[in-house]
Amino acid sequence: MKHSVQQPLTPPGPERSEPPSDADIAAFKKQVLAFYRQYGRHDMLWRHTDDPYRILVSEIMLQQTQVERVAVRFPEFIAAFPDFKSLARAPQSAVVAAWQGMGYNRRAIALKRCAEQVVGEYGGTLPPDPAVLATFPGIGSATASSICAFAFNLPVVFIETNIRRVFIHSFFPDQNCVDDRAILPLVTRTLDKENPREWYWALMDYGTALKKTVQNPNRRSTSYTKQAPFEGSDRRIRGLILKLLAKGKRMPVKDIVEAIKEEPERICRILVVLEKEGFLQKTTEGYRLAE
Repeated sequence: MKHSVQQPLTPPGPERSEPPSDADIAAFKKQVLAFYRQYGRHDMLWRHTDDPYRILVSEIMLQQTQVERVAVRFPEFIAAFPDFKSLARAPQSAVVAAWQGMGYNRRAIALKRCAEQVVGEYGGTLPPDPAVLATFPGIGSATASSICAFAFNLPVVFIETNIRRVFIHSFFPDQNCVDDRAILPLVTRTLDKENPREWYWALMDYGTALKKTVQNPNRRSTSYTKQAPFEGSDRRIRGLILKLLAKGKRMPVKDIVEAIKEEPERICRILVVLEKEGFLQKTTEGYRLAE
């Protein structure tokens, strides 16, 4: 599907000394919502629920994984762990095994810890407070706010990568080193306080389309960092080890080295790190996923 993404609405002027007018803001909102109605990703499962558990799972999955992959794994994960209680009671090894293919496996453990905290401290009900949620494992301020927007339709103000991309493209087209502190007032001014859930969906979909049609505006953000290559990285080897052991096996080091075919010293070092981080247990028969 070809997306119709327009050029920036408001040239910034010298040093961007004048904030956008109310007319600029209204035009921006009209443009983003028109795009969303025509091209928005309306079929994503987590957009058809306001269940706080499912929103939490989807938001943590979406932190560092492409939507297409989450679309496949999300229903599988929900089928295995349908609510906070089931996830909290599940063995860690089962949760990590179910997470395989998502990458950044720390998120699986963080998600289980969140479920344990919700069940143990909040009676199984996710608190609708971004300040509280930001203290949960694996949840920063932006994710906490997005959960509150999508699960509880709260008019919270936050920035994530797609939202940042939209505002830099639309309001700072000729500026470099754009700070989030300059963007936040615009996020506040444009926020639909009656229906923040749909507005943030629209912003995120517009930002995703921008990434495919223009040079990434986020490169002009002070928050921009280039991700290290995955191929050949320790992160890749960590994922391969966990994938091997996710089948419930106990494997001696020599078998792990033979299966992964990387330098034995490097694999041994990563195994020790994974054990220290709580992913693995070392037994007399080798390594296994920690329970």
